[in-house]
Amino acid sequence: MDFGLSDEQKMIVETTRAFVEAELYPHEAEVERTGHLRLDLIREIQKKAMAAGLYAANMPAEVGGAGLDTLSWLLYERELGRANYALHWTCVARPSNILLAGTPEQRERYLMPCIRGETWDCLAMTEPGAGSDLRGMKASARLDGGDWVLNGTKHFISHADLAGFAIVFVATGEEETPRGPKKKITAFFVDKGTPGFTVRDGYRNVSHRGYTNAILEFDDCRLPASQILGEVHKGFDVANSWLGATRLQVAATCLGRADRALQLAIRYAAERRQFGQQIGKFQGVSFKLADMAMELKAAELLTWDAAWKFDRGQVTEADMSMAKLKATEVLAMISDEAIQIHGGMGLMDELPLERIWRDARVERIWEGTSEIQRHIISRDLLRPIGA
Repeated sequence: MDFGLSDEQKMIVETTRAFVEAELYPHEAEVERTGHLRLDLIREIQKKAMAAGLYAANMPAEVGGAGLDTLSWLLYERELGRANYALHWTCVARPSNILLAGTPEQRERYLMPCIRGETWDCLAMTEPGAGSDLRGMKASARLDGGDWVLNGTKHFISHADLAGFAIVFVATGEEETPRGPKKKITAFFVDKGTPGFTVRDGYRNVSHRGYTNAILEFDDCRLPASQILGEVHKGFDVANSWLGATRLQVAATCLGRADRALQLAIRYAAERRQFGQQIGKFQGVSFKLADMAMELKAAELLTWDAAWKFDRGQVTEADMSMAKLKATEVLAMISDEAIQIHGGMGLMDELPLERIWRDARVERIWEGTSEIQRHIISRDLLRPIGA
């Protein structure tokens, strides 16, 4: 593995960071204060992101994206991750890779408008009674003539208020296994405005203000078979094929915020004076900085290693889980220690630290909890010896 960045990768980092600092940072205070991201502001930043070549950059070049390799994409994600989540995710959107699994007609109807910035997608898996245990989902679809009829509820669905459609995973059957019955899952495209499909406001969240969640309700929502993404009963197959790298995306955005917090802590430790000297000269502070930098480096290396393996077809589930687990827990540690170094000022909203600290909490829950990641890692360790 080459640990050096190419000239192109350095340019991606520099361009994205400059955009984040110039176009996203100035609006963070408004979004944090109001908990709302104005549509006119979204459109303003979106236009600038497109002009800079940053919009939908995660997509292949043949559909209008930047065609980045995985490491370059994650370097880009790290820089975007420095900013308020609602700003970077909504205004510099990255459509879900699962849209690439659609038929040519589905790509034209759903993927291309997302790449052009005309709409957004949202993924609907989680239910009130089925979080990490997706096989326990109760939302279902039954075949009725040539149509499928959906019923059930999804919640914690990110930015569904803005999205023009949802990719919804529901149970469409059941099969017997040695460990008992197992749900068969199918993915459907559901357009907003489809009869029987309702989007309701979700919950107030301590993390990522302005980045909304919603409750989706399906009440005899009728869909033609052409709305199926992938194959009937193969929803998990299409998800596993196209959504695996989302854990690495979470890791990368966490690295960006962790680095921002660390740099603020370093600067404050060098400027703040107590008892006649810079506080960074006190071992209690300097050792914190050393540990923060070391842990951040470890998280970066795990993430870049997984990205390098991903493009070579060598990555394992454990590789991606290690990266996600380490980066999210390092962000929590660094944001907490950065506040400790700042003292009382670290908790004031004049600085972004209290936001980074709050926002860090959800990262150990979504896209697979820390406990789920440890399960995946330990499973990969034990399977080779039959345990």
